[in-house]
Amino acid sequence: MKDPRHRIPTVGAVAVSAALSIAIGVRLTAYGVPPALLVACTASCLATFSSLLFRLAGAWSTTTHRCTRPGCDFRVSLTHATPADSRRWQEIAARHPHRN
Repeated sequence: MKDPRHRIPTVGAVAVSAALSIAIGVRLTAYGVPPALLVACTASCLATFSSLLFRLAGAWSTTTHRCTRPGCDFRVSLTHATPADSRRWQEIAARHPHRN
């Protein structure tokens, strides 16, 4: 079961995105923008802001372990990992097979 604390960034991102989109919609209404165009612009802003904030929230909750060998691009990214899982994958990244 997913920890309820992981939902907080998602709900926050949606709330902030909706607030920003509504603010832009209100400002466009003052210029007499037709309703169909107003809905399209507001929906576009909502999608854009949500996408940006979801990416930021995902990046904040993601841990990446890389190989320490110079020139090796092996990496493992974990989202919402427990400390034990993170440590296990860190060790795997450190000792993975290298191609010569």
